[in-house]
Amino acid sequence: MVSIRDANNVAVPQTQAELEEALSDGTALKWLAEDRPKWDAWLRSYAVEFAKHDPDVGSAAREQMVSGLKDFYERNETIMPDAVKRLPMSPDATGGSSTGSYDRPGLTKEQAQQVAAYGRSPGQDMGFDDFADFARAISPHVPRLDYSGDRNRLKVLGEGQGDQGGFLVPEEFRVELLRLTLETTVVRPRARVLPMAGLTLRIPAIRDTTHATNVYGGVQMYWVPESGAGTLSEPTFSQAVLTAKKLMGTTRVSNELLRDSVIAFEPLVTELFAEAVGYFEDDAFIAGIGGGQALGILNADALVSVTKETGQAASTLVVENVIKAYSRLLPSSVNRAVWIMHPDVQPQLYTMSLSVGTGGAPMFFPAGGLSGAPQPTLLGRPIIFSEKCETLGTAGDVYLADLSYYLIGDRMAMELASSPHTRFANDETDFRVITRVDGRPWIDSALTPRNGSNTLSPFLAIAARS
Repeated sequence: MVSIRDANNVAVPQTQAELEEALSDGTALKWLAEDRPKWDAWLRSYAVEFAKHDPDVGSAAREQMVSGLKDFYERNETIMPDAVKRLPMSPDATGGSSTGSYDRPGLTKEQAQQVAAYGRSPGQDMGFDDFADFARAISPHVPRLDYSGDRNRLKVLGEGQGDQGGFLVPEEFRVELLRLTLETTVVRPRARVLPMAGLTLRIPAIRDTTHATNVYGGVQMYWVPESGAGTLSEPTFSQAVLTAKKLMGTTRVSNELLRDSVIAFEPLVTELFAEAVGYFEDDAFIAGIGGGQALGILNADALVSVTKETGQAASTLVVENVIKAYSRLLPSSVNRAVWIMHPDVQPQLYTMSLSVGTGGAPMFFPAGGLSGAPQPTLLGRPIIFSEKCETLGTAGDVYLADLSYYLIGDRMAMELASSPHTRFANDETDFRVITRVDGRPWIDSALTPRNGSNTLSPFLAIAARS
């Protein structure tokens, strides 16, 4: 801010703190008031800067400026009897004359009386062109302050109390709604998403459940001698069926809120419900039971459940659980799978160790101790923490999944509709959000490998430890 005592530049407050500083500086006020053109320019500049940002705020400021100046004159007239020309308290105080303290070109008797009334908006009721015009009208009534007496008797203005200057300082309001951010969706970004032109989408698939004697559900190859005859074999086909299910949310809002809120409500509803749709879709894709909702990986026939260790304590995760789950992952999924875990699992990760003889070593703790950054992977695969998993010790608290084997069918994008009619008598509006979608694992069963009895799958979960 340019110095207020600079003869070439009169400072204009730009912030609440600067305005309070200017109004609290008795020497600065005297310096301004003794040079009326400087005061006039200072007041006009502040008014213009203040009003140009928001006409509504400017209108309120005009009323507050009149009230604040009036109060200032009343508080200080006892030490400035010759200097202060008080604004009259009512229209009658003008004495029916257009002369006196309001005898000024451009300010009529009627306008003077309206200024004195202090209950009307000067910019609206007196026909001022703008706040700067109002400032020009009142600035000649600023007194030439006389500080020859006891300067300490001058009232100190500040923004702490409205009647001592606070009304001159605009309140600040941020058009920002503070809210929790929902976690990023887990399944959809990694799944195979298919558009649905109708209610049902059928995707041809090959049913491949065992490689003990063949592949692709029946394809068998034979070693034959020269001119030897081949043996017929063929794959087994199936269908993955997606049927659109409706996911819906509704809310009711008073029309007063719709009219008065400084935050546009309909875009806000769209944003909030769009995030909510992603959240509840993800919850169903992970743990949905099928039927009227998506079938999640927790309830899929292809899920491999890794049993707990003998004697394992309840609600724990040990390194053997992790290693055995990884060993049951379909080999072709190793480079695509991710761990999905409930946040409650984290303490188990950081205290997890592998016994070696009579000792052991930590498996997940950062190399630099607590000062080190947490590991973003486990056995080379990314870890995603999600509240949609089951809590620690429950089946579904830890998944290892290749989500490219999960199918999502989109029948209808999210639709937002509103109606003022259902609650017309209550002056309320209903909002409705609908989307139609389905999801299910692509395969129906785990795979029996060529050799060995432990089945393999792109979807694994550690069984309950309770």
